[in-house]
Amino acid sequence: MNYQGDLNPSSFKFSHSGLTLGLIYRKPLNRWFTFRGGITVGKIMAADKWNRDYLQMRNLSFTTTLQEIHTGLEVNVLDISTQRFTPYLYGGVAVFHFNPWTDDKTGTKIYLKPLSTEGQGLSAYPERKPYQLTQFSLSFGAGLKFAISDALQIGIELNQRKTFTDYLDDVSSSFVDVDILRQERGDKAVELSYRGDEIPNGQLQYPGHGDQRGTPSEMDWYYFFGFTSEIKLHAIGSLFSNTTNKKGVNSQRCPRNVSY
Repeated sequence: MNYQGDLNPSSFKFSHSGLTLGLIYRKPLNRWFTFRGGITVGKIMAADKWNRDYLQMRNLSFTTTLQEIHTGLEVNVLDISTQRFTPYLYGGVAVFHFNPWTDDKTGTKIYLKPLSTEGQGLSAYPERKPYQLTQFSLSFGAGLKFAISDALQIGIELNQRKTFTDYLDDVSSSFVDVDILRQERGDKAVELSYRGDEIPNGQLQYPGHGDQRGTPSEMDWYYFFGFTSEIKLHAIGSLFSNTTNKKGVNSQRCPRNVSY
C-alpha cells in the first residue's frame, strides 16, 4: 500500500510501500459484470527526508495502519469462461479508518491527531475543525484475471482510492501561533508540528503564524498493487460432491455462481 499527499506529492516510491492484505468476495452477475466486496488492511508511511529538496527542511514523517471495507462492480473485457483470461475495470466506494502517528526524538510512538498540529480544535482557530478518522473514498482500478482451472483463478490488480481528506499524513494547511499551540496542547505538539530544528543546518526558529505547512487544495490518495487468487466455491462443492458420491454418500452442491 502506498499514498500520495503532502509528504509524498508526486510519484510512487517503493521505500514508502507497506504490506497489504485483503479478502474479496466476488459474485458473477453475468459473463461481463461481477459484483465484489471485501476488506483490506495495510500500512502507509512517508517522510520529508525522501521528499522534494525544499520540503526536506520541514522534516515531518508519519505512519498509519489503514483498514477499509469496499464494494463495487467489475466490468470484464472478455468472456473468461471461453478465453480463460480477461482484463477488467473496477469502480466502487470504500469506508476506511486511519490514525497517523510518528516517533518523537526519543523514539516514542505519538499519535498526531490529539496534538492539533495545525490548530484543529483550538479556541483561537474555531474554523479549523478536527478531522475524522473514519471516512469514505471512491475506489477504482484495473486488473487481469487468469483461469487456472474450474476452481482457481489468479490475477494482478492495481487499486486507487480518492479520499476527501487531506489529513492521512496530518499535514494540510498552515502553521499556527506557536505560543497558542504550546499553551493549549503542550510542548509535544510544538515539537512534532515542525521538526526542522532536528536536522543539520535546519531552521531552528519555529515558522511564523500562517506560513505554509501543506497544500489544502489537494486531497490525499492511497493505492495498492498486488496479486490475487480466487477459489470458486461451486467448483469445490462439485468436486467434493463427486468424491463423496463415489463412496455412496450424498452431499449438497454449493451455488454455481458464488465465488470469492
